[in-house]
Amino acid sequence: MRLQNATYAVDALVSRNRLRCIAKQEFLIDTSTPPDKIKPFALERMKGSDRSLLSTKPIPRRERLILALDVPTGEDAKRLVNELGDSVLFYKLGLQLFMSGDYFPLIKWLTERNKKVFVDLKFFDVPETVKSAVAQLRQHHVSFATVHGNEGMLRAAIEEKDGIKILSVTVLTSLDQTDLQDLGFECDVATLVLSRARRALEVGCDGVISSGLEAETLRNELGDNFLIVAPGIRPVENRLQDDQKRIVTVQEAFLKGADYVVIGRPIRSASNARCKAEEIQAEIAELFG
Repeated sequence: MRLQNATYAVDALVSRNRLRCIAKQEFLIDTSTPPDKIKPFALERMKGSDRSLLSTKPIPRRERLILALDVPTGEDAKRLVNELGDSVLFYKLGLQLFMSGDYFPLIKWLTERNKKVFVDLKFFDVPETVKSAVAQLRQHHVSFATVHGNEGMLRAAIEEKDGIKILSVTVLTSLDQTDLQDLGFECDVATLVLSRARRALEVGCDGVISSGLEAETLRNELGDNFLIVAPGIRPVENRLQDDQKRIVTVQEAFLKGADYVVIGRPIRSASNARCKAEEIQAEIAELFG
């Protein structure tokens, strides 16, 4: 039996015509094994994992990956979106693009191409201003918007959402226990996340932004009737050193109860962004079948 370093496509998980050389990975494999029987070692590790918290919501599988479109300009964003093609269907737009002046034209450009848009501006202002901002946002046909505020701000956003799913930010994934203490919080991270999530759901939010680290507690304490969107995702083989402190892998986030994962730098900084996105899509497909 001859072994060689082989490059292969994770075919059974996505269309071969779509992939070609897109979702390829380097592994030592037996060349006599049929291509459709080959799986990455990372996916093999999923066997036997507890899947009791795996999301059963009717979310299209490939929409569970949200790409954080954190680039300087609208043109940069369009180049990346075009490169990614149909490997990414859902995009998160934050403050960097908002300050570029290209924000709303880019939203229009994305929605015209049947991409879903997550407006991550973390609204925090007096309730009437938050209410007006969400009302203005309705004309842009976005899917998600974030609010990072108290009960009054959350209620104001919910009053005007009209189809936009309002997500409450619990605790930023760039903050750890030491940071919370610096900010004057005397509780631990998990307790604060749970408290904020419970409050958000009581006032009518559609879901929360939470690290995958706390997703399991949220599901066990609050049930399944809300969305958990998990940022701070890092591939197991690529734990980047950056400002994200409370991080998990794609597999960990979903097995702990997340409905969506938000991934930015691991895809944007890859030598082939589309290959990396398809690799992650393959991992999601293995989980959700």
